[in-house]
This record gives sequence, C-alpha cells and structure tokens, in this order.
Amino acid sequence: MTSQAAAATEIPVPTREQLHWQRLEMGAFFHFGVNTFANLEWSDGTVPASAFDPSDLDVGEWIDTAVAAGARYAILTAKHHDGFCLWPTATTDYSVASSPWRGGGGDLVGEFVEACRERGVLPGLYLSPWDRHEPSYADPQAYSEFYARQLTELCTQYGPIAEIWLDGAGSEGYIYDWARIMQVIDAHQPSTIVFNMGRPSIRWVGNEDGLAHDPVEYVVTQTMSSQYTNLRIGLPEAAYLPPECDVSLRRGWFWHAKDAPKTLEHLLGIYYRSIGLGANLLLNIPPDTRGRIDPLDARVITEFGDELQRRFGTPLVATLTPLRDGEWLAEFDDEVTVDHVRVREDLSRGQRATNHELIAGGTTIASGRSIGVGRLHVLAEPVTTRELVVRVDGADPALSELVAHRTGRTMLPRLPDDYTAPTGRPDEHESEWL
Repeated sequence: MTSQAAAATEIPVPTREQLHWQRLEMGAFFHFGVNTFANLEWSDGTVPASAFDPSDLDVGEWIDTAVAAGARYAILTAKHHDGFCLWPTATTDYSVASSPWRGGGGDLVGEFVEACRERGVLPGLYLSPWDRHEPSYADPQAYSEFYARQLTELCTQYGPIAEIWLDGAGSEGYIYDWARIMQVIDAHQPSTIVFNMGRPSIRWVGNEDGLAHDPVEYVVTQTMSSQYTNLRIGLPEAAYLPPECDVSLRRGWFWHAKDAPKTLEHLLGIYYRSIGLGANLLLNIPPDTRGRIDPLDARVITEFGDELQRRFGTPLVATLTPLRDGEWLAEFDDEVTVDHVRVREDLSRGQRATNHELIAGGTTIASGRSIGVGRLHVLAEPVTTRELVVRVDGADPALSELVAHRTGRTMLPRLPDDYTAPTGRPDEHESEWL
C-alpha cells in the first residue's frame, strides 16, 4: 500500500445519517416564544407565560413557506434561553400549559411535528441548554438532570426527530453532564443529528451570516460554541462534522415589527456561499405575534424558492468516467451551453478532494478547493461544449455527479456591502429591538 493510500484509509467517514442530512441541503428555522410577544431577542425568564397568546396560529403555513423556499427539514425553538417551553412539560410551569393560548391545552411542538410530517418535511427541535428561568441552573448537576428530563419528553412523545439543536450561546464556561444528556438521545433518538454540543454529529459554521468559506472542511478536531466567545471545544480525535450555516431572514431571530426581510439578491448570495460551497443552510423564518408568517417574508421566500427552481430545477446531467489519477471526463448527451456547473464528491469514503478545476477545450473555466456534497461554480461566461474534464487533487478522491445549468446569470449574487449579523449579546442591545 502506498503512503497516500494508507493515509486515505485513515480519513474519518460519515455515518448514513450524516450523509442523508447533508443531501437535504436546506432547512428552515422557526424562532417563536414569549420573546415574540415581548419584542425581545433574549428575555431573562421573567416574561409571564400569559404573554404567549398567538391570535391566529397556523403552523401549516409555516411549513408551507419552508417548502416554498426548498427546505427539506425544519427546526422549532421548543425552548429558547428564557426557559419557556412550547409543549406542556411536566418539568416546569413555565410553558404553554400556563398560557391563555388554546385555553392552556395547546402543544405547539405537537402541532409543528404533525405539520412537518403531513408535508414531507423532517422535524427538528431546538432545546436551549441555557435556561434563565429554571432555579436549578445554578447547580450544574441538578440542572443536567432537569434538562435530561425535558429532552426525554421531546424524544419520546413526538416520534422520530431529525435534528436536535444544542445552542452554545449563554453556556460559555458552564459544565453540563453531557454523558447523562447524550444517554437520552442514544436511548430514544439514536438516528438523530445533534448540532454542535454534547457529542455532535454536525457543527456550527462559526457565524450567523449564513456563510461558509472555501474550503468547507467536514473533518475537524474542534468546534466553536458561540459567537460570543473565542472558546473552541476540542474533540477527542478528528471527526467527520459537516457544518450548518444558520441565518435569519430578518435582522433578529424573533419577529420584530420594524424589521424587514432580506432581499432576493441577498438570499441568493447566501445560498451560493453556503449550499453552493458544500455546507447546509438553515434559514430562520420568524412567525409574528399572530402565529403567522409575515406577508413580506412570505413574498420574498416564495421569490427565492421560485428563482432557485428556475435556475437549478432542470439540470443537465453528465456521464462521469474516470480517466487517470485525479481526472474525470464529464460527457453530456448533446452539445450544451451552460453558465453554472455543480460537482458532487463521493463521500462514502470520507471527504478527500482538496483542490479541483473544470476544463473545457483545454481551458480552465472554474476552480476551487473543497467539493464535498456539492460545489456550485458560476462561469465567467457561458461555455458551449459536449464534455468537461475535472481535475481533482487529494487522497484518492472520487466524484459522484456533475450537472450543469443555463441560468442566464454569470455573476455571483452580491451581498450588501455592510452585511454582517448583529455583534454583541442580544440582551446588551435590546433597546434596538423596541
């Protein structure tokens, strides 16, 4: 065995669940709770449960909007940092059971999961580790047991959960009993994807702008806990942890009347720099105080989904043939004129490609570093050809697919010049939301 082949065999490989999750590509995030009604981003656990009272809640509309964007999974904030629970938990009276909504008999988690399954969307749940309402949080061991009980309810009462989102914000320096917490997941949801904490199966990309960067590396030795600290969480060994890019349609994660949604061009710019680079995109669509999707948000989301379908809905699929080490021939059935090319790596043996270039007629028309689950290239000008050559560097990499598109666009969608997520902790700038 050559030294390169020996090194290649040591590359961490994804689980079946990780590969399935990566191929979903886009998810929808729904931040909803007492913060929605208090016009806050992070409330401190003192907003009364009676504040939660959506007048016209329609979770089906939420998921329909997600589907319109192209999302194939969705995540609900079952409990945010304030500790308010969107299901009638037995662990605390700070929940929908103490609210006027549905006369105290409602279960938003249940409605959410049902709406997802009716529409073929995989349901996921966010359960904040940080809890600003629960008194036992002052005792890490007691709170870890409390948290495990909440997690057990969510893992046993609603059927299969596709992703459990563990947000590190607010938990900087806090010691959870992750072994105890992960026992719950292992026992009741062994196939779920775990975001970033505990024993994660995916990681945070490292910003809340929705942006990845080339290369997008799936094998890492550490993760970042939140944007409010430079703390890195070291892993026992290198692990396959593909990134998820979270971003909100609006400036905040919760709905605020004075906010406006991002433009279509902005959303496309995020898509190209997340999914287009081989990361998953989790797009937050915050419901308003009615429990509905703001019409402005619904409009731009529909435009976004329609434009993605227009650009990429009818791909031109090439036949791939390996030529020699590191080279692949991609042949189309007929001569085509294209301006976008998407290459996919065979990840069954792990991520192996480190650099690549696309060649037409002996000329390099695009290049980049990682490929991963999908690498989208915008060509500087349309190319007419019947075949492309893909040169790939790395530890015995292989390709699984190459498709091309004629979109009528040869420019990468622009992001606003001043685009960045709000800095600093939200509770330090709450007046900005009022």
